Amino acid sequence: MTRIVAVRHGETDWNREGRMQGWAPVSLNGTGREQATATGRWLAERYEFDRILASDLRRTRETAELLSESIDAPPTFESAWRERSLGVYQGLTRDTVESRYPEFGLDETAYRATEAVPEGGESLRGVHERVVERFENLRRGDGTTLVVTHGGPLCILLGHAKGHDLTTALSSHHLENCAVAEFRASGAGTTVVRENATAPGRQ
Repeated sequence: MTRIVAVRHGETDWNREGRMQGWAPVSLNGTGREQATATGRWLAERYEFDRILASDLRRTRETAELLSESIDAPPTFESAWRERSLGVYQGLTRDTVESRYPEFGLDETAYRATEAVPEGGESLRGVHERVVERFENLRRGDGTTLVVTHGGPLCILLGHAKGHDLTTALSSHHLENCAVAEFRASGAGTTVVRENATAPGRQ
């Protein structure tokens, strides 16, 4: 059996402001650092990890480094776990994008929205392909892996494990900062064991 425990990065000021981060080099704020430290202790009490893999963006790098203070494994950073590249829309609020650029909203144009590519960015379909490909490669291995990633990839992974289409996966899941999801994989498939779990007492 392969166990994959996935964690969303800690809070940033852009999260608090509702700004879409994409690949922006945004750091954790004080709350985000406290969340990551508390989550690291919580994870260390429940799992023995063989490895830590993380998105190579700043907020996930910082989260992984704080988690690793409680977990006896150094993080390895991979671009496959990145959030969607938003191109020219990076830094805008979600409300602004949905009102000004409805072609990117997951509403009645949901299927077309998954294929739409922001100038200088990537489509949701492209994110799905790279995240699921890396996950499937990982689930064919063994041991227990901690993956530190972003909200979008985590929604994609939860939907993938449940057999959802991409629009359902993105619209029906939401994970808090530093929330934990656990997947167990075997020859029979992948099961979601935890979803949106958070460490007690964290901010």
